Amino acid sequence: TRIGLGLGVSGLMNVQYVIFQREVFVLEVNPRASRTVPFLSKVTGVPMVKVATRVMLGQTLAEQGYEGGLWPEGKLVAVKAPVFSMSKLSMVDTYLGPEMKSTGEVMGVDYKLPAALVKALTAAGMMLPPKGSVLFSVSDRDKPEALGIARRFHELGYVLYATEGTAKLFEAVNLPVQVITKKLDEGHPNVVDVIRSGQVQGVVNTMTGDRTPLRDGFEIRRAAAEHRVPCFTSLDTARAVAESLASRGLSYNVLPLPEYRGTGEQGDAGTRGHGEGEGETP
Repeated sequence: TRIGLGLGVSGLMNVQYVIFQREVFVLEVNPRASRTVPFLSKVTGVPMVKVATRVMLGQTLAEQGYEGGLWPEGKLVAVKAPVFSMSKLSMVDTYLGPEMKSTGEVMGVDYKLPAALVKALTAAGMMLPPKGSVLFSVSDRDKPEALGIARRFHELGYVLYATEGTAKLFEAVNLPVQVITKKLDEGHPNVVDVIRSGQVQGVVNTMTGDRTPLRDGFEIRRAAAEHRVPCFTSLDTARAVAESLASRGLSYNVLPLPEYRGTGEQGDAGTRGHGEGEGETP
């Protein structure tokens, strides 16, 4: 609010910020809307673009029937997940850096986070089947954290594949794993073979930023993209998928969006359905 008043902004503005050691740093402020605006409008039921346009034309919030302050917290949980079109762009690395690579978003809505997350991941094409196999090839820095995620997949009944260095860590703690070489010119099957053959339903591939592992993982990520196998370059996302798989037995709701925003009790908790994109029905 203070930034908007200080800059004299009328209408919508977009703020980019980071939180570091519990301190907020503002990176930039732009007097424009963002792709988050329609998402928030659906979540809150407030037509933000219409309201902002009228403000720009001189009508106050009070005259439109709105008060100041934070919008009241609702009963719904909404998850926005990015959608990528990597498979349509040949020879483009799917590794996610600071630049924007998503071509859209999907929205998952429910009363609980696990249910909303399942819907969002399913709609984004990033959800894994209840059973299958997953390939791990992670950087040295990420190996300890990846171990816990791999163990979770194993507990869910998933078969684990891993490249040499990652597999060595799994074997050291007696975690069952099939070793697959990432050296494409040194025999078969290699990492690309198991992806192309459909032996794995998901790939977890991280790197430290060094150019060598970035280059080595390129073929893994490209094979996954071209064969539409979910490839997670962030351990946080891989962990969310594993936890979503663990909660797939839960019942989730399929209701019109306005009903999720209502103040009454939720509908039939036993109703199940599939995730949707950014339409009016989550």
